[in-house]
Amino acid sequence: MKTFLAALSAIGLFFVFAPPATRAQAGPENGGRELQVWTGGGHGLNGSTSDTGVWNLGVRYGWVVTDAIGPGPLRGRFECAVDVVPVFLLTQPTNTAYGLGLNPVALKWNFASRRRVTPYVELGGGLLFTNTQVPPGTSRVNFTPQGAVGVHFPRTKYNWSAEVRFMHISNAGLATPNPGINTLQVRIGFGRFTQSK
Repeated sequence: MKTFLAALSAIGLFFVFAPPATRAQAGPENGGRELQVWTGGGHGLNGSTSDTGVWNLGVRYGWVVTDAIGPGPLRGRFECAVDVVPVFLLTQPTNTAYGLGLNPVALKWNFASRRRVTPYVELGGGLLFTNTQVPPGTSRVNFTPQGAVGVHFPRTKYNWSAEVRFMHISNAGLATPNPGINTLQVRIGFGRFTQSK
């Protein structure tokens, strides 16, 4: 609980004391930065791990690297992002695993939209380190390839996002056996897009 409260405090301070040499923008624009706090939860989908619960909390920093490109409804802006996940909880049938993660690769396509929503798709992956083996009898170090479909709800300064995320948790052969856990999660985020002045 202390770790959770410390993480929330650090995230809150980050937003309060964000560098003043930036201006807020309603949505993703070329050269913009995304700052976001998010939380997500769900459960396992496959076989013996279907009753595994997942909850996580993280911070995202992203870089919008292109102007709107592409044809018609596929037109959008490309973004690269990094997620730091200081709280990762897995409730397994035999125990509860506490961990932290790092997702250094998040490749995101923000569709160009003139509406009050900005849809996006994302592919990414990272590492998960836990205090006990996930799944039980395997490894404390796992890889987390993932994909998501979501929507930003831009406002004048801040925005909300909601998405459905598929995440595979597996040790990629670091240990035997390697059953892996396929999870389906819902993630909610709060943040802002900024542009350097």
